[in-house]
Amino acid sequence: MGILNVTPDSFSDGGRFADPAAALAHAEEMVEAGADLVDVGGESTRPGSARLTGEQEWARIGGIVGALARRGVVVSVDTVHAGTARRAADAGAAIVNDVSGGRHDPAMNAAVAASGCALVVQHWRGFPGAADEDFRYGPDLVGDLMAETGRQVRAALDAGVDSSRIIVDPGLGFSLRAEQSWEVVSSLGRLRDLGYPVLIGASRKRFLEGACGGDRDAATAAVTRRAQEAGMWAVRVHDVAPNARLVRAADTAGREWA
Repeated sequence: MGILNVTPDSFSDGGRFADPAAALAHAEEMVEAGADLVDVGGESTRPGSARLTGEQEWARIGGIVGALARRGVVVSVDTVHAGTARRAADAGAAIVNDVSGGRHDPAMNAAVAASGCALVVQHWRGFPGAADEDFRYGPDLVGDLMAETGRQVRAALDAGVDSSRIIVDPGLGFSLRAEQSWEVVSSLGRLRDLGYPVLIGASRKRFLEGACGGDRDAATAAVTRRAQEAGMWAVRVHDVAPNARLVRAADTAGREWA
């Protein structure tokens, strides 16, 4: 999953693809580099970022979502707004990637259910950097995270989202300190017990800065390798080419071994 941030304030590439022509060109580059789908976002969730209305968000991404869908690109839309999800589905998006897992906008789960899109349910306790952000877990952090995510999934199912269209995401870096995020990474295989495909989004996040000599892209690739070995559904990355090569080389080696 290639990341396309159409924002002025995302932590890694804010402002680079705010121009629609630049955004579309970058999306095409990611597909050529091996992205199976492109995740389009118009609202940053980095600590201290400004919250947008759905109207403001759609003004940033609407034309890009439609243009990519018309070109045959599989589009995921990174949004916490039900209105954006509905518009994105109408424009041809296939996936709604809600980092709040249905908790920010009470209308989100029903909107996705009506749209027929797939839904990424991310573990969620609040926006990063919020005054009440909660990092407290019991002795089994991964078990707690899975239980909370499972309750979010149940809410989506109760709203009518088809079980075959649910993907889960542990939310690395969201209400998880660096050492806690690494604890999740070391236990990725357990996430399969939730019973759904798992998306991993580690790319260039702050918790990586102490790994691989401070090279966050190299650390991202290391997490990608672990995700592939653990049977995760997809990785969400900024730098598509090296991660796509890594995953496909591992897949090829596995097929040859079998």
